[in-house]
Amino acid sequence: MSRIKVLAFDTFGTVTDWHTGVTAVLAETFPGVDAAQLALAWRLRYSPALAEVESGERPWALLDDLHRTELDAILRDRHGIEASAEQLDHAVHAWHVIPGWPDAADAIRRLKTRYVVTALSNGNVALLTEMAKHNGFDWDFIGGADLWRHYKPAPQVYLGLAELMRVRPDEVLMVATHASDLAAARGCGLRTAYIERPREWGPMAKPEQREPLDEFHATGMDDLADQLGC
Repeated sequence: MSRIKVLAFDTFGTVTDWHTGVTAVLAETFPGVDAAQLALAWRLRYSPALAEVESGERPWALLDDLHRTELDAILRDRHGIEASAEQLDHAVHAWHVIPGWPDAADAIRRLKTRYVVTALSNGNVALLTEMAKHNGFDWDFIGGADLWRHYKPAPQVYLGLAELMRVRPDEVLMVATHASDLAAARGCGLRTAYIERPREWGPMAKPEQREPLDEFHATGMDDLADQLGC
């Protein structure tokens, strides 16, 4: 089997605690709403919105713009709130500065001593760059969806990263806490590692569970670094 050369990390949920970060910003922006439940409802609109873009039902748009449209609709339809442009901007920006899990930044630094370590996310490059600076994520490369104008699980994203890194797909290890992301990566010939993040959805159980097909199964990013000899 080929040697792993590139580690590609999902960001939302895998390296960052989106539920805690987004809930905090929603609570200060919309004090009359249950912020934790609003964060969950917002996140549940994420995959369907991306799928509509990939199917051609919606035109290509950055994740920031999709987030804004979906939050506006939830607030209006479920809560009768006509949010201002400033409120929506502030809420959407929460995804740029969500906190990293405690093990993330140090593990990235450890892993890059042996591998090329990249983000591979449905976030746009500007969002991911701000996220990295906010959390001290020392990526070698930031792979945002706007580079390919496609969203995972589209194969253009996984194969596009391998092409940019000038490696074969089986020399890339996709790292995520989402079974669907990893399944799509395996379908493109990438190797996969599952990271446990049981509190990703806060009080709500994770919508999908790990499949026993991943080459690596780690309790956290530090555990993955141990397994990879870093």
